Amino acid sequence: MNRINQKLQEEQKLLSIYFTAGYPKLEDTVTVIEELEKAGVDMIEIGLPFSDPLADGPTIQESSTAALKNGMTTSKLFEQLKDIRKRVSIPLIIMGYFNPVLQYGVEAFCKKCEELGIDGLILPDLPLDVYLEEYEAIFKAHGLINVFLITPQTSEARIRQIDAASEGFIYMVSSASTTGAKSGFGNEQTEYFERIDGLKLKNPQVVGFGISNNETFTAATSRAKGAIIGSAFIKHLTTHGTTEIDSFVKGIR
Repeated sequence: MNRINQKLQEEQKLLSIYFTAGYPKLEDTVTVIEELEKAGVDMIEIGLPFSDPLADGPTIQESSTAALKNGMTTSKLFEQLKDIRKRVSIPLIIMGYFNPVLQYGVEAFCKKCEELGIDGLILPDLPLDVYLEEYEAIFKAHGLINVFLITPQTSEARIRQIDAASEGFIYMVSSASTTGAKSGFGNEQTEYFERIDGLKLKNPQVVGFGISNNETFTAATSRAKGAIIGSAFIKHLTTHGTTEIDSFVKGIR
C-alpha cells in the first residue's frame, strides 16, 4: 500500500508541511525533510521551484526564486533525494508545476520518483481530463498518487469527478486566493468546509492555503482529515534556517 494511504488510515488529524527544495540554501533539502520527520510531521510536500509559480503567494514565490538562484533543478533534487528512504519513512510528495515534469519527460520523471520512494505528485496546472487521457497509466505504473485540488468555486459535479479519479486525498484549497498564512478563517471558509464534508466523498480531504498556527490548523481539521502549512513554514526557514523546526511544528498542534 502507498505510504499516503497508510498514513490516511491513522486516527489522528494529519499535519503536512510544504517547503521549497533548495531553500534557504541549496543543500538544505534533506536536512529539512529529516528535521520535519523528527518533529512529528505526518507528510511532507517537497516544492519543486518554478520560474512562474502562478498559484503561489509572495512568500513561496520568493523562496522559489531564491532556490532557482541557488542552483536548484529537477535533476539536482533527484540527486539530493537518492538516499532519502534510508533516512525517513513518512510519505513524501513532490509539488510543483507541470512544465518541469514535461521538460524532464513524464515517464522518466515518474520512474525516478518511484526509484527514490516518492509517494505522490501535486501538479495544480495539470488538468484532470489531460491526466486521465494521457498520464494516468504512467503515474499508476510507477506507484504514484496524483493529488487533485478543489476550491470554493469548484462545482459539485467537478468535485465528484475528482473524487472518482483520486486514490489518496483531495487537496482542499481554503480560498480562491493565492497561498499565504492567514490569522483565521471567516464564515465563508467555514461554510465551505461544512459543504464539502456534507458531500461524503470517498477520499479524505486535506486543507491547504491559510494554515499558519494552532488556531487555523484546528479549524481546518474540524471537518477534514488534515491540513497543510506552507508559507508560515517558509517564513520560519527564512528567519531561522534549518534550526528550531521542532519548535515550529510543536506550536501547530
